[in-house]
Amino acid sequence: MSDGVVISDLRATVRQAASDAEAYFLDLRRAVAATVAPGGKVDRRKIDEEQRATHGLAWVLTYVETLKETANWADRIADEGKFGEIEQLLTQILFGEYLSQLIGGLPMTQVEIVRPIDMTHDQAIMQKLFTPAITKLVMSGNTPAARMAAAKHVRGFLDSQKATLEYTGLEETFEQIRDQFRAFGKQVVEPYAHEWHMKDELIPDSVVKQMGEMGVFGLTIPEEFGGLGLGKTSMCVVSEELSRAYIGVGSLGTRSEIAAELLLNGGTRAQQEKYLPGIASGEILPTAVFTEPNTGSDLGSLRTRATKDGDTWKITGNKTWITHAARADLMTVLARSVPDTNNFSGLSMFICEKPRGTDATPFPAKGMTGGEIEVLGYRGMKEYEIGFDGFEVPIENLLGEVEGQGFKHLMATFEGARIQTAARAIGVAQCAFELGLKYSLDRAQFGRQIFDFPRTSDKLVMMAAELVGVRQLTYFSARQKDEGKRCDLEAGLAKMLAARIAWGAADNALQVHGGNGFALEYPISRVLCDARILNIFEGAGEVQAMVIARRTIDEFIGMKN
Repeated sequence: MSDGVVISDLRATVRQAASDAEAYFLDLRRAVAATVAPGGKVDRRKIDEEQRATHGLAWVLTYVETLKETANWADRIADEGKFGEIEQLLTQILFGEYLSQLIGGLPMTQVEIVRPIDMTHDQAIMQKLFTPAITKLVMSGNTPAARMAAAKHVRGFLDSQKATLEYTGLEETFEQIRDQFRAFGKQVVEPYAHEWHMKDELIPDSVVKQMGEMGVFGLTIPEEFGGLGLGKTSMCVVSEELSRAYIGVGSLGTRSEIAAELLLNGGTRAQQEKYLPGIASGEILPTAVFTEPNTGSDLGSLRTRATKDGDTWKITGNKTWITHAARADLMTVLARSVPDTNNFSGLSMFICEKPRGTDATPFPAKGMTGGEIEVLGYRGMKEYEIGFDGFEVPIENLLGEVEGQGFKHLMATFEGARIQTAARAIGVAQCAFELGLKYSLDRAQFGRQIFDFPRTSDKLVMMAAELVGVRQLTYFSARQKDEGKRCDLEAGLAKMLAARIAWGAADNALQVHGGNGFALEYPISRVLCDARILNIFEGAGEVQAMVIARRTIDEFIGMKN
């Protein structure tokens, strides 16, 4: 044990600090609510005008929940006798850093630092951040000595054969799943991922077939429909490990997950029996067809329309940013089926079959055209624009055979999709951490490994500490979902934080590489490009912050009433 470095009574201190931070948030929420909901009802104009305060509130909540779940994790693994030196060091470093940021400035992005003064002028609220526990961790948590002690553990991680630097606290079954997919990633994906990226190639069919045989596409589909019947925690572990190898592979299962949730939550029994077994096996590859040009997050303004014509629906309109569209066999298409509507109420979800395309003819279906969108990263599945012109769908393929439920159906998928996206981001961050660590140990300058320079090892230690926190926040969200509890808030928090952490890890790992990181031949260049998309899709960071803020302010108003 690093004498004098690890804080004495650490677990009690972090528990108290997390509680103190939560008390600060609750008072801060009351102050922000008074600004944007002065009459006990949110004023839409004010909440937009006060984005700095409202989005800052969302980020404060994200930090608070991360610290709470990290403290809970510390207690759980301590009871198992697994709260060792590296777990203790990373815990106090994370707490020291995040609490300091709550006081001095929290980065929503690299150039947007939100401070307490941006959210309230009430000094009594600000003073809630200066409790003995918070002060102790700010002063003694993230110190050079603590980072140096943690660096000794980080140095040996790659040789340890451990899947994660810290003990995650997951049940043995989940770690067995992790080991299985980690081995698959190292053997089947990692050696070829950079080549697929550089050539902008689809992930080979042989890899997709192996993933189907391993149950990737049917992880959470009930056994009665051919799936494995596992929960979202398993999905997190699988997504994390596959994305650690290559985010394109980690994301292949996302479209299957979305399609399955749509069918399970809103489909008829006949629709479920027809499509779920094929999705579970990987025989049917779905894609999600929601986004339109110039709409982005404003789904209520979708213009693609579906018109009933006898025993068919005819879909006409344009869609964009459709992942894996050419190779997909099935599309879940959101379209406006109720005429004379301009909001969510007129939207319906359709299950649309299509033939697989080829390089020569990507979209052979009648009434359907498309073209590829060239992208920086997140390759391996390709992105497309799609045009529909009277594309025919059998009348029985309206999801649930009920009109006007499309947005409701879509909303039901958000929790799972955002949990999975958080897990994918964790995998990308872990990959960046490992690439940066390996390079820092291989590269010598001035007669020393560059890892030995504090500003190099500090970067890697902070990556490791943030990974501890975001893992526990994401796993908590998954457990909530597995227990049948509402978790849209928790899922949003996890996704927002994980996306920022992935980008930060990739950026800093590239910095560790120096000029070589800017060379396309080095995999970190790919990881940087892959990481960038995570803060945009599945709810852009700004939109996610607004949703979180609105949800927690509405919750406060509801408690008052």
